[in-house]
Amino acid sequence: MMEKIFVIKIGGNVIDDNAALAIFLENFAAIEGKKILVHGGGKIATKIGDKLGIQSKYINGRRLTDAATIDLVTMVYGGLVNKTIVAKLQSLQCNAIGLTGADANIIPATKRRVVNLNKNNIGEEGAGSKNGPEGASGSIDYGFAGDISPGGVDINTLNIFLSNGFTMIVAPLTHDGKGQMLNTNADTIASALAAGLSKDYEVRLVYCFEKKGVLGDMNDNGSVIPLITKEKYRQLTDDNKLFEGIIPKIDNAFAAIENGVKEVLIGDANDLLQNVSANTCGTLIR
Repeated sequence: MMEKIFVIKIGGNVIDDNAALAIFLENFAAIEGKKILVHGGGKIATKIGDKLGIQSKYINGRRLTDAATIDLVTMVYGGLVNKTIVAKLQSLQCNAIGLTGADANIIPATKRRVVNLNKNNIGEEGAGSKNGPEGASGSIDYGFAGDISPGGVDINTLNIFLSNGFTMIVAPLTHDGKGQMLNTNADTIASALAAGLSKDYEVRLVYCFEKKGVLGDMNDNGSVIPLITKEKYRQLTDDNKLFEGIIPKIDNAFAAIENGVKEVLIGDANDLLQNVSANTCGTLIR
């Protein structure tokens, strides 16, 4: 029987709330066995960027990462947020080590291609540099955004950390192998880490956020859907039952499962200890 490991991703709403983060980290430290934490950046980068005169720009919910912004998020995600979490976990006797994808080369990536917005060439790489909203002509250059390279997660190195008793705390940053840091979605990083580790472990990937799980009714926090299969997911999307923000999480969940992860749990950060047990209260993706 394979040893269990939990890959847990925590989002911005908890990162932004010191009291909520403290409770979450106490619960995370109490989880027995091997575990990895992947964190987002919350609104801290935006707040610090405002003070430094670096304006945050988004298209379709994704941050445009220009040269100034990659410096900002490297400083905030890889420094302030990551090391604050590590220090708090050390105070809880959890021997944490903070990493980005560049550290020990654990997550190589490639710079995201320019997206051509021409109606006749949607999705193709564009030569222009014009940024515009969805549906406009021209192209979107997401800048220093990174997409994880196929097979890019270095599992051998992860296992060295794990076998020596370290709990890895991974910031949402990767690198291109040529000296350039890249801003990468934390949900995607968690999915890739979980998939890679599934060759050696029985993995449960847990996405923690502010809701009790995937809701059938956005206005009813009690309408948690306990189990979502591929068939159920198609039905929910066909019926427009899911709010847009949850869809990328579910897509990342199924990507992990298709690559060997046993199961994925989407649920409330406050329910972490229950959701790493057999008696879950969020939404299981299988």
